[in-house]
Amino acid sequence: QVQLVESGGDLVQPGGSLRLSCAQSGRTSDVFATAWFRQVPGKEREGVSAILHGRNPQRYYSSSVRGRFTISRDNVKKMVYLQMNNLRSEDTAVYYCATGTESMTIAGTLDPESYDSWGQGTQVTVSS
Repeated sequence: QVQLVESGGDLVQPGGSLRLSCAQSGRTSDVFATAWFRQVPGKEREGVSAILHGRNPQRYYSSSVRGRFTISRDNVKKMVYLQMNNLRSEDTAVYYCATGTESMTIAGTLDPESYDSWGQGTQVTVSS
């Protein structure tokens, strides 16, 4: 089991930036991929970005954030980050960090069904 704690959510103006952090503990050596998801009330959880934990960490992004968000990880600190630039009002959501321990397809990297450990979420609000 992997324990996850997100931080970094805040209120920011449109066009601004935030960096979310996901602190990982427990059986982190079993992690195959870490992903960020987001959810607004009344909507399904949406995959935002994912990073694999192999030697060559491949990264994946949803079309709605590609070019604006960057996912990265620090193996020594056991942290995964989501740098969010040029934020828009439609980015407002609760953001969740999740880890999966089983291999997955490319499409599966942004599917919540592929992940078995979740953090408690951090609120991001983009508003003027």
